[in-house]
Amino acid sequence: MKRMIYQVCVGKPSKLYEACIESAEKYCEKYGFDHIVQTKPILRIKPDVFATNRNPRAWEQHGGYLPIFEKENAFDYLDDYDQIAIIDADIYIKENSPNIFDELGNHVFGAVCEREMPINGTYLSKIENYSKSQYSTLKDVDWKWHHHGSPGAEFFNMGLMVFSSDLSEYLRGQTAREFLNRIEFKRFVDGDGMWKWSTDQTLLNWWVKKEEIDVKHIDWKFNALFTALQNGKEKEAHFVHFFKRDNLPSRGENIKEILEII
Repeated sequence: MKRMIYQVCVGKPSKLYEACIESAEKYCEKYGFDHIVQTKPILRIKPDVFATNRNPRAWEQHGGYLPIFEKENAFDYLDDYDQIAIIDADIYIKENSPNIFDELGNHVFGAVCEREMPINGTYLSKIENYSKSQYSTLKDVDWKWHHHGSPGAEFFNMGLMVFSSDLSEYLRGQTAREFLNRIEFKRFVDGDGMWKWSTDQTLLNWWVKKEEIDVKHIDWKFNALFTALQNGKEKEAHFVHFFKRDNLPSRGENIKEILEII
C-alpha cells in the first residue's frame, strides 16, 4: 500500500516548524511513507475582493492569496496514493508514535474531534464559543450539539487529516483548486460574517457532513492540542499540535524547552 504524508510550509520556517517537519521526516522514514513538504504556493485561492469580509492583511501580504487553503493541494495526489495524511507544520511527532494509517482502517476520512479530547476548563469554553460562531448558522447538517453532554458541536480539528483514495469520489473529478472554488464554498473563502476568522477547517467540516462521508474519529493522541489539554496529558500523546503559535512561550522558538515538557 502506497502512503504519503503531506505538509505545507510556505516562507521561511521558524525553529518550531523546522523541528516539527524534521520529526515528520523521521516518522516517514520509520514506516516507509513518502514525505512531501510544499514550500511554495500552488493553489493561490483568493477571496472575492468585492465581497470579502476578511482583513486585507490576511491575504494581501501573501500576494493576494490565502495560504490557509494550500494544504488541500494534497488532493491532487489521490491518484498516486492509497492513503494520504495532511499534517500541519506545527505538529510534532514523537519517535515512538504508532502508524497513523492503522487508525483510518477501511474508512474514507479520519480526523480528531476536538470535544473528544481530554480538554481543560479554559479550552472547554472556547470550544463552545467557537462552535456557535462557526457552525450555528449551518443548519443543513447535523452537528450533534452537546451530544452525550459533550461541549459544542461535533467538529474535527483539521490540523491532521487522514484519507484514502476513495475520497476522490467526493471531488467529482475536480482538481484541488476547482474543489475549493466551488460556489458553495465561496462564503467560507470570502469569510462571510464570523467566518472572517475561519481557516479551511469550517469548510471541510461542513463538506464531510454535507456529503455524508464515512469519517473515522481518530484517537485524540494523534492531534493533541498543546495548552488545551488537562494537565500532563500531552505526555500521553503521539502527535502534539503546537497550535496558536503566538500564544506559545517565545512563539515556539525555544523548541528544545517545549519538547522537554511533552
